[in-house]
Amino acid sequence: MKEWFTIDTIEHIIQQYQMLGPLFSMLLTAVEAFIPFIPLVVIVIANVNAFGFLFGFLISWAGSSIGAYLLFLVVRKFGKHPKFQKYIQRQRVQKLIKWVDMNGFTPLLILLCFPFTPAIIVNIVAGLSNLRKQYYLIAILVGKLIMILTMSGLGYDIRALLTDPIKLVLVTIVLVILWFAGKQMENRLNKKVERDLRALEKEKGVSRK
Repeated sequence: MKEWFTIDTIEHIIQQYQMLGPLFSMLLTAVEAFIPFIPLVVIVIANVNAFGFLFGFLISWAGSSIGAYLLFLVVRKFGKHPKFQKYIQRQRVQKLIKWVDMNGFTPLLILLCFPFTPAIIVNIVAGLSNLRKQYYLIAILVGKLIMILTMSGLGYDIRALLTDPIKLVLVTIVLVILWFAGKQMENRLNKKVERDLRALEKEKGVSRK
């Protein structure tokens, strides 16, 4: 197994990946929006190492943004189909939809900036909400820009990353910090959802009296 983890082997795999072309790489990045267990960070690192930092970043950003917006549009189009109602009517989903309708795209933009937040859930909830299409497109483009740029900067030059222990440790620390920050932001937003909806219900109760 060790031969699979040598620098030469990894560089050879990247060269083979490069031969598939930028369109395949962009498509693979877009598909990740629909299949979340595909590791986006690995795809982005492969893209910037195969096609150069700038072009690899642009491929990743375009593909990830296209995939996220397509998922949003699919959910917006078919989300109210009877077959999906048992998932949509779940209490947690309904709470998130209502909260997005109340607060707009800014919280979604913040979530989309972090690499390890559940982007597929964000896209689905946004699609089920009444958020305007153009506003969510802006949130996707800006959020993905920040997220993909961060990944590209951390993973560019795979040889230096794997041969320099200090750089590898620093990148690992940054990724852990990003993961932790994303989870903290997600937890805070979840608590804010509960607070805002409780306050809304209380206001409704007072107005009825």
